[in-house]
Amino acid sequence: MAAGLLLVVATVLTFWQVDLRRHAGEQFLAVARSVPAGVVIADTDVRVVRVANPSGLDLLAADRRDEVVGRAAAVPLSVGSLLVSAQVGPAAWPPAGQAVIAVAVKAGRVPAGLSAGARVVILVAPTPDTGQAATSPPTAQTVEARRAEASVVGTSDAEQGGHIVTLLLDEQRAQAVASAPGDVALVQLGPRQ
Repeated sequence: MAAGLLLVVATVLTFWQVDLRRHAGEQFLAVARSVPAGVVIADTDVRVVRVANPSGLDLLAADRRDEVVGRAAAVPLSVGSLLVSAQVGPAAWPPAGQAVIAVAVKAGRVPAGLSAGARVVILVAPTPDTGQAATSPPTAQTVEARRAEASVVGTSDAEQGGHIVTLLLDEQRAQAVASAPGDVALVQLGPRQ
């Protein structure tokens, strides 16, 4: 029984190594610099990497570089990611029904280490100078504008301090948040279960 088990393990390891060696020499295109959706991909935006692709993913082979350079990124391309054909072509970003907005967030009102892909809740707190009385009841639109869930697309430091955070969210909520007066705070959410 032990000999049979060892034979099975040895066979699996042998086939695994043979398959990896067969695919080890394959070269594919990877993203060398971040490229926003809709922007034309330059030669310096892509690089060639060696990876094993035994699962048959739709990765773009290095010899297809000419098909990529000069075309637009269909979605935002992140540094280090491998390119697939669906990422190149007419802009498909943001997805239908979604919008991308940038919000200025004061220092101390954004979680430290916030990065692309994080889920957040956007809270817009009215400032005292917006003319809204503290005793007036909120309307449906102001309640919607005060809270919305989004995904972080990117972050950067603002010139006057604080941060500029680019967010992807529902189109209507994006318009409500973008037009809401007040200070923005972001609350990072954990992964969905």
